[in-house]
Amino acid sequence: MAKAIWTGSLSFGLVNVPVGLYSATEDRSIHFNQFRAGTSERIRNKRVGEETGEEVAYSDIVKGYDLGGGEYVIITPEELNSVAPGPSRTIEVTDFVELSAIDPIYFDKPYFLAPQGKNGDRAYELLRKVMAETNKVAIATFVMREKQYLVAVRPENSALVLETLLFADEVRDPVKEIDVLPVQASFEDREIEMAKLLIDSMTTAWQPERYHDTYRERVEKLIEQKRRGTVVVSEGPRAEPAPVVDLLAALQASVSAARQSSIAAPAPAKAQRSREPSGRAGRSRRKAGAIETRATSRTELVRQAADLGITGRSKMSREQLEQAVTEVSTRRRRKAS
Repeated sequence: MAKAIWTGSLSFGLVNVPVGLYSATEDRSIHFNQFRAGTSERIRNKRVGEETGEEVAYSDIVKGYDLGGGEYVIITPEELNSVAPGPSRTIEVTDFVELSAIDPIYFDKPYFLAPQGKNGDRAYELLRKVMAETNKVAIATFVMREKQYLVAVRPENSALVLETLLFADEVRDPVKEIDVLPVQASFEDREIEMAKLLIDSMTTAWQPERYHDTYRERVEKLIEQKRRGTVVVSEGPRAEPAPVVDLLAALQASVSAARQSSIAAPAPAKAQRSREPSGRAGRSRRKAGAIETRATSRTELVRQAADLGITGRSKMSREQLEQAVTEVSTRRRRKAS
């Protein structure tokens, strides 16, 4: 079971709810250690003096704020502690706002809040239920590990989620930061309608399990191949997409492809055993059916779908990919016969 990384109380008005804070996400990135090439010697990082090259103990290190021009303001740990926020065991709610009023760019990292002890169960569930019914989120501040956080507490199906927020001065203004914004452009009515039609044809229900970190899957496969002593050969360079010349034509082609993708994956029919014709027709049929859904990973199915010219494959689940590959392969076999 997960352990609380912070315990305290959620306070709104005169109500205090004992809660614990739990990580809501996990880092699934693949991490590597460093080695000297051709050896089993690990590489270690050390804190060394720039002038002497000697290793410096952590207790002898102070912080310096760069003023520019080679000048620094030196701050000791004691001086920094004197202005640090004091320890706190309260998530102090100051406001309730509409969830839709918060731009997603402000959301930083999510955590779960759970009641601590039976005394807080009813107050916890009451707050979650009422916030869900009113579509409100609580804005609060609290201190964890000597850092002050601005947070939004919002209801989920069975829990409260605490999401750390960025402060206003931490979010950049894109117009001030990027010199090509805002974009000045005009469009024909047909372009607007076709773009809306394309978006509508690609609109689907949000299913997070459909999306996978395909790069991580390839790295894991590479690691397993190396572990088994397999010689790994990389593919050639991937073809880059051609630049869009005619926007309307590209939109029309995209809508057509999206429509074909939506009907290209019916439920697979039950497998039927049939006798393969002999001779040239049989060879053609077997060749057309060479690409089957033997793949055990979604990545391999995506590659098969690409070979068959199936569009919209990046948005398909593994089951949808398998169905689409089966359908197109069957259609090709029928044409070949």
